Amino acid sequence: MKKQKAIELLGGVHATAKAVGVTYQAVKKWPEELTDRIEDRIWAVMARKHLPRKLRLELTADARQEA
Repeated sequence: MKKQKAIELLGGVHATAKAVGVTYQAVKKWPEELTDRIEDRIWAVMARKHLPRKLRLELTADARQEA
């Protein structure tokens, strides 16, 4: 995923930083092509924002049972 696409999806640099739990400066330093680790964090934020709460809780419970 491209850095600019992630920033657009999450509503800007400040919103991205807040959602992912990093500083504005950290987001600005991300590589143009995001690493798998950063991309996974973006997808996790998107899931939290867009999946219904009940489904998120079920998925989390299922994942914990498998571990």
